[in-house]
Amino acid sequence: MQRFCLALDLVNDPALIAAYESYHQNVWPEIKKSITDAGITNMEIYRIENRLFMIIDATDEFSFEAKGKADAANAKVQEWEQLMWKYQQALPSAKPGEKWLLMDKIFQL
Repeated sequence: MQRFCLALDLVNDPALIAAYESYHQNVWPEIKKSITDAGITNMEIYRIENRLFMIIDATDEFSFEAKGKADAANAKVQEWEQLMWKYQQALPSAKPGEKWLLMDKIFQL
């Protein structure tokens, strides 16, 4: 089992943040399927202010590269990502086209 933690910001607008959260109360079934088909067994997203934190638990076979290729070939995932980008903004250190950035684990009890 693998665990990944990622961060992303939202546009700092209360109405847009509320809309983003509303979409995540009813994630499209095709999006959920693309997540589980990739080998992700659990995904959680947390928010404070306009900062998002995602925790992914995945099988040992999971890879971001394979998920990225599958997502690029999936029209519904591309539609969702385009829609979500209205609400999201890249972290200052993100490269062009990057959204969620992997975080480094710095402590474990």
